[in-house]
Amino acid sequence: MRTKEKMIAGFSKFSKPEKIAWLAKHFFTDNPMDVAREFASFWHTNVEAQRLFDGMSENTISNFYMPYGVAPNFLVNHKLYCVPMVIEESSVVAAASSGAKFWYTRGGFDSQVVSTIKVGHVHFIWNGIDPVKMYSFFNDIKPYMLQAIKPLTENMEKRGGGVHRLSLLHLPEIENGYYQLKLEVETCDAMGANFINSILEELSKILTDKANTYYDFNYTERDIQIIMAILSNYTPECLVRCHVQCKINELGNFEDMDANEFAEKFVRAVNIAKKDVYRATTHNKGIYNGIDAVVIATGNDFRAIEACGHAYASRDGQYRSLSDAWIADGAFHFELEVPLAVGTVGGLTKIHPLAHRSLQLLGNPSAQELMSVIAAVGLAQNFAAVRSLVTTGIQKGHMKMHLHNILSHFAAAPHEIDAALTYFQEQTISFSSVRNFLDALRNQSKPIITM
Repeated sequence: MRTKEKMIAGFSKFSKPEKIAWLAKHFFTDNPMDVAREFASFWHTNVEAQRLFDGMSENTISNFYMPYGVAPNFLVNHKLYCVPMVIEESSVVAAASSGAKFWYTRGGFDSQVVSTIKVGHVHFIWNGIDPVKMYSFFNDIKPYMLQAIKPLTENMEKRGGGVHRLSLLHLPEIENGYYQLKLEVETCDAMGANFINSILEELSKILTDKANTYYDFNYTERDIQIIMAILSNYTPECLVRCHVQCKINELGNFEDMDANEFAEKFVRAVNIAKKDVYRATTHNKGIYNGIDAVVIATGNDFRAIEACGHAYASRDGQYRSLSDAWIADGAFHFELEVPLAVGTVGGLTKIHPLAHRSLQLLGNPSAQELMSVIAAVGLAQNFAAVRSLVTTGIQKGHMKMHLHNILSHFAAAPHEIDAALTYFQEQTISFSSVRNFLDALRNQSKPIITM
């Protein structure tokens, strides 16, 4: 058991080598020098690049690398893309590529951005005022508020964005006297978090000032308490819908299953995910395997996007599949509707070198175009996963991709990897079966000692 240590003061002021040395000394006592060298080995060889990465977060000591792959053949709205994906999970990029290739020959993906409005709120308590009087006050000061924030919004307005709507909500069911100023904003190609939060904080100041000087309020009616001013990552009006379809007889055959049986099983599988939370959670996780990988590659906020998507999946009170499938007039239809608040300017999209390259790889898309591509990857990923589930089973393809990870775990030499890849083409892959194969192979190669 580790002995109780005193709290360390001033850690953030340590140099990076000093931080690593402290960690190695206190948490890796068996081999501190080896640990220190290992952390340092992942520093970028380009000093300027490393300085850039160090500045992105706090107390950085090293870099954590993730595989950067690409999925070609994505035909989205009649335009062909090679999509960058950053993810460590085996078979995700392969599945996305497989889904893209399948639908390329069947017309590709049709993605339509439904809307791009983002939202933020000023949360406040105002107990000393009648709600009717509150709404009258708001209507009086609203034009002034919109004019007062013009210095913050004018540049965005020049790009076609700005404030879409400002409204007042009275929500006593949350707490007595609780109100919200709801700000709806169009941020064009920017994610817009800082833009929205700056406007909200300015609105909260204006609201307080006006409440304290409004001619029609008595002393008790001026008692307003601002709780917080913050954007919401729930953006149900920043929505994209992606759809694929083809005649059932154009689906082809799957293992021992004809197209009609496949279509029916696929639709049933998706319907289960629309009604059963256990299946819906895994189903949607598969969608985000694809979405997150592109979001990370393009320098966007995958945490915000996932939080919003899962909230959207629960919007009617039950957590459901984000995708839908149906058969109509002899055709198979598969569709994904998902909120995606992304940006292509500002933040990491220009600061991180590979995020910048990712956007170049995609043709420097607008935010709406990027939404369309990301949704297509999510739908392709979901299609590939459900197709595997209702035909061969998920493990056959996944474990073939995972074989490399297992071989790395056992420190397989290049000739052992080649032998294993050949052997397991027709064999069931598991951790124990790979270990047994390598043990047998290594025993065969040991020299026979005679006396």
